Amino acid sequence: MKTKFSSYLLVTLQFVFVMELWLYNATFYAHIIPLFVFCLGLGFGIYTLKDNFVNNFNIIPEIKENALLITTGAYKHIRHPMYFSLLCMMAGVLITSINFTTMGLYGLLIVTLISKAKKEEKLWSQHSPEYQAYMRRTKSIIPFVF
Repeated sequence: MKTKFSSYLLVTLQFVFVMELWLYNATFYAHIIPLFVFCLGLGFGIYTLKDNFVNNFNIIPEIKENALLITTGAYKHIRHPMYFSLLCMMAGVLITSINFTTMGLYGLLIVTLISKAKKEEKLWSQHSPEYQAYMRRTKSIIPFVF
């Protein structure tokens, strides 16, 4: 039960930080560069979904029963492409108004997503013997970097 609580807490924090960034910079769509960065992240998220079908997708960092390890498309290079997509989208929102508050919120979002990724990776390692090899050949969230 403790693991489920922490999973839901991480998802709640993720949504809180995204909504706070969104509300703080609600006019980001009126600026071409922030809108472009946001759309790049959104497009990458849509591209990612083509390989991860609905019954396999999970917003909480728990492994669904009968979940399959996806290693194609964006998952060929990074283990958490939806987190990368969200970070890109929120970077578009962030650059509309960079200040201590928005940078703090974005930093907290990064910490939350890294925590979710680490929890999910621990669970996947216990669930699937091939996950360790997958971790060695891919980056976690940012392609070719981290």
